[in-house]
Amino acid sequence: MRIGIDLGGTKIEALALGDDGQQLHRERVPTPRHDYEGTLAAIGDLVRRCEQATGATGTVGVGMPGAISPATGLVKNANSTWLNRQPFAEDLQRVLARPVRFANDANCLALSEATDGAAAGAEVVFGVILGTGVGGGLVVHGNVVIGANAVGGEWGHNMLPWPEGDEHPGPACYCGLSGCIETWLSGPAFAREYRVRTGLEVTASEVLASARAGDAEAEDAWRRYERRLARALASLINIVDPDVIVAGGGLSNVSRIYERVPALWEKWVFSDRVDTRFVPAKFGDSSGVRGAAWLWGTERA
Repeated sequence: MRIGIDLGGTKIEALALGDDGQQLHRERVPTPRHDYEGTLAAIGDLVRRCEQATGATGTVGVGMPGAISPATGLVKNANSTWLNRQPFAEDLQRVLARPVRFANDANCLALSEATDGAAAGAEVVFGVILGTGVGGGLVVHGNVVIGANAVGGEWGHNMLPWPEGDEHPGPACYCGLSGCIETWLSGPAFAREYRVRTGLEVTASEVLASARAGDAEAEDAWRRYERRLARALASLINIVDPDVIVAGGGLSNVSRIYERVPALWEKWVFSDRVDTRFVPAKFGDSSGVRGAAWLWGTERA
């Protein structure tokens, strides 16, 4: 049995999978925000309940914001800031009394979809998260590419390419720089720009609802979003050239992007034809926790 943990900013989800990929037990609890010890305890309790429900002991993989620094062993780059500079890997393995594998949450999305999801069978898969934040993960031949600095796939913290109009230098990012892809393509960023242009205090989902209802200002905002997404993914294709790009997160549920964005990105991709497929995650919001479970036992040469 494999147990996956998806550690998010608002919820922690646990999933127990059988060796055949079938769900055995699933449970969610609120994340104890800004409470590091409480976060460790919540994960420990979820793992114990998974094992009680299934009557088996499992391996544990954790999908998390940020990464474990190879230099220090401490968490870095997490937007759940109470994890940063903490010995999370060491502490959780002590709490669970076993080895634990860790990966960035976007890496888990990519691994899940490359293993038995929308990109199953593809050699090079890039997973993007378009949600509260913007993340990326790379899987090659079934293995997560973490990188020498544990920032493999950190697509959201590059500058939005080919800036247009008033896009330079761009909004300030929590990472300390300006104009990062995340500051343009996350849900809060999309809502922020709409608010700046219209003065209306709305959420990203409300803007999308207005666009579907025929509101011209909202439709214009979404078209700007699609164009920015196309440029950002074109730059990614020029560097990685994946077979499949799989999207997850709240904004990935807007079905028209899978037709519109590939029609736009050809302008910036350095090729006579673009064969990369752009698809939604087969397992939706469950991809991250499934990928965490698959951190054990998916290695291929």
